[in-house]
Amino acid sequence: MSGHAPFVVEVEGLYKVFGTGANRVEALRGVSLSLAEGEFVAVMGPSGSGKSTLLHLIGGLDTPSAGSVRLRGEDLSKLDDDQLTLLRRRRIGFVFQAFNLLDILTAQENVALPLVVNGVAEAEANRRAAAALEMVDLTQRRRRLPGELSGGEQQRVAIARALVTRPLLLLADEPTGNLDSASSDQIMRVLRSLVEQQGQTVLMVTHDARHGALANRLLRLRDGQIVEEQSLPAGRPLHEVLEDLEAAP
Repeated sequence: MSGHAPFVVEVEGLYKVFGTGANRVEALRGVSLSLAEGEFVAVMGPSGSGKSTLLHLIGGLDTPSAGSVRLRGEDLSKLDDDQLTLLRRRRIGFVFQAFNLLDILTAQENVALPLVVNGVAEAEANRRAAAALEMVDLTQRRRRLPGELSGGEQQRVAIARALVTRPLLLLADEPTGNLDSASSDQIMRVLRSLVEQQGQTVLMVTHDARHGALANRLLRLRDGQIVEEQSLPAGRPLHEVLEDLEAAP
């Protein structure tokens, strides 16, 4: 039934328990949420509230203790390890705080790598990698090695790599965590433009309220539960939102 589900992601009654006995921790306690196509949702909450756990379960990097995750109507728990690996490689893009680029490959080669692994011919992989780098405004830097790029540029390469497979869903876990504020704002501009111009569905974990305010919807997690959900005004230019946040006390 993976054809026409109305939501890109549906999460129902998600629980995740680590450890047993005195060491038992309930990282998630009955979380439910859904993301429509082209929606940008931010998840905020204190350290240890379950934000990264939620992202890992939605991305098929870990399995829930109870509850379900559906991607385009397909229940991840029904997939075997090989099917899950394929799903992650082809339908989900990941951006982490660490850039995870290969030092010996150029920016374009790093971006092309997921396609090459998926069996795409080299010429086509390079063409699509160049197009993905253009989307994050790095065409001029495509032949540089990661060590020749700034932190912000490396994260934009990582975003291009996540997008090159044309994923249904982009998962971003603290994507600006290792960057200065100017580079962070640039990464947020990239993410926001992907949503507005490409219709990309994005779920982002952040601790930065300025960045959370750039999403269409903001979820607050506390002690493994969603305690607040806030719809944010859509369509405001990014610079206006950032200026308002700067002016706030």
